[in-house]
Amino acid sequence: MNSRFKKFLSFYKPYIGLFIADITCSAVVAGVALIFPLCIRYITKDLLEAGVLESSTQIYMIGLAMLGLVAIQVGCQFFYDYRGHSMGAMMERDMRQQLFEHYQKLSFGFYDEQKTGQLMSRLTNDLLSLTELYHHAPEDIIIFSLKFIGSAVILCTINVKLTLIALAFIPFMAVFTFIFNKRLGSSYKKNFEEIANINSKIEDNLSGIRVVQSFSNEQYEIEKFKIQNNRFLKSRKRIYFDEAVMYTGVENFLLVLQIMIVVFAAISISKQSLGIADLLTFILYIGYLLEPIPKLTHTVRQFQEGISGFNRFMEIMELEPDIQDSPNAVVPINIRGDIEFKNVSFRYGESYENVLNNISITAQSGDYIALVGPSGVGKTTICSLIPRFYDVQDGEILFDGVNIKDIKLDTLRKNIGIVQQDVFLFDGTVIENIRYGNLNAADEEVIEAAKKANAHEFIESLQDGYYTNIGQRGIKLSGGQKQRLSIARAFLKNPPVLIFDEATSSLDNESELVVQQSMEKLSENRTTFVIAHRLSTIKKAKKILVLTDDGISEQGTHEELIAVGGVYASLYEIQF
Repeated sequence: MNSRFKKFLSFYKPYIGLFIADITCSAVVAGVALIFPLCIRYITKDLLEAGVLESSTQIYMIGLAMLGLVAIQVGCQFFYDYRGHSMGAMMERDMRQQLFEHYQKLSFGFYDEQKTGQLMSRLTNDLLSLTELYHHAPEDIIIFSLKFIGSAVILCTINVKLTLIALAFIPFMAVFTFIFNKRLGSSYKKNFEEIANINSKIEDNLSGIRVVQSFSNEQYEIEKFKIQNNRFLKSRKRIYFDEAVMYTGVENFLLVLQIMIVVFAAISISKQSLGIADLLTFILYIGYLLEPIPKLTHTVRQFQEGISGFNRFMEIMELEPDIQDSPNAVVPINIRGDIEFKNVSFRYGESYENVLNNISITAQSGDYIALVGPSGVGKTTICSLIPRFYDVQDGEILFDGVNIKDIKLDTLRKNIGIVQQDVFLFDGTVIENIRYGNLNAADEEVIEAAKKANAHEFIESLQDGYYTNIGQRGIKLSGGQKQRLSIARAFLKNPPVLIFDEATSSLDNESELVVQQSMEKLSENRTTFVIAHRLSTIKKAKKILVLTDDGISEQGTHEELIAVGGVYASLYEIQF
């Protein structure tokens, strides 16, 4: 069995009881629908025409029986319409949950190549149609099959010749539907891609709306969006064209068939080979026989829309994370924080050149290591390799003497704190953002971390103190304030290893001084790697590594490197 098909069916498993009840109710509804014309035929032909009616009581009894069937049909129809839809929605929820959880596992390398709007579209729009598919597809198969087979058998008992005429048309309609079914599949796939592109454009624009407005480029963005919006419209029109051809074709097939049935039925009546009661019953059942065909076109649309969304869902779910725990990964105890790079080489993809070549670095527990050099020489890359955001191609990185590939990923990252230049804060309160460093921390611990980060005073001055909502990405705070919250978060995490990635480069002098004091306090007794743009912030570093395109060209203390008069001295002279 195809693995995707097995995955598709697996979402029914938690709701198998509800699914069986749903299908049973669908079968009952179809069965009751088939019984009604037989009841009418019995009244009109067997009782009235044959003259066997002894009293009107028989008709009343049949009427009551039919009302009872209606009550059963209403109950079953309500159940599969309400509970069936609920089942589909729950399955959609489960898929969305699985996809979101899978997003959390995928590595930085994956996100480097993806657009956020595209990923959001797979999580939202692509799954919406699956509620209808999971709910309606089994129901429609059961109802259509029972009505078609049941009515065909009953029609044969009434008039075989007329029934064969009706059935002869169905293969032509099936082939016609199949051809446009394939075209619809292609159209829906293209449409989903265009929806994802629109989401990507919207996400990109709204994230950068301040840049857009600061450059007065609103009209340029409007025109860009207009182009994408028109592409979406074009893909939607293609769907509507294919659907229109299919629906029109099917409807006219049915019309031609009905005309032929009327003509041949009239001839049969004139020859007295078909009675009025049988004609009435035949017309009712021919409706059941043909009813699935136009509805099938709607089911086909649901199927194509749902399967297109499901395939896009599976395209992501089938991706294996680049960064995973090795089979024998360990959880070290008594972590010290020794870090060692041994002949490490790294590139961001097979088609890219190496960013790092044969790099070796040793940092003992508590060491303060600074990385300096021009942009693009691999400073941030080195710091990204320590928590395994990427894996090295050659060499190895040791954490307390153990290859980081052999340490549980969760354990490794919980013991590394990162403070970046571009601080990311979540939409929420101050206390929620600090507590992100340790979700189980008490309020008192959060406040203590804020004090250590020199953030307590400005937090208290906010309108609601620690419970002030800071907006998306902390937009209501200054750069220095956001950076101090980031440092407070690291204090609360309390890791043995710290990474500061140009944490003060975008701050003014006053904010830099406050943040620098916080960083120094946080780095006490911790192995610390600092990427520094401003060399004044790293004078006290135990070891300064100077990186160039050729690798580590110099290393030593500030005084030693100034005395050498090399690259570091030149950089320092430029700044001062």
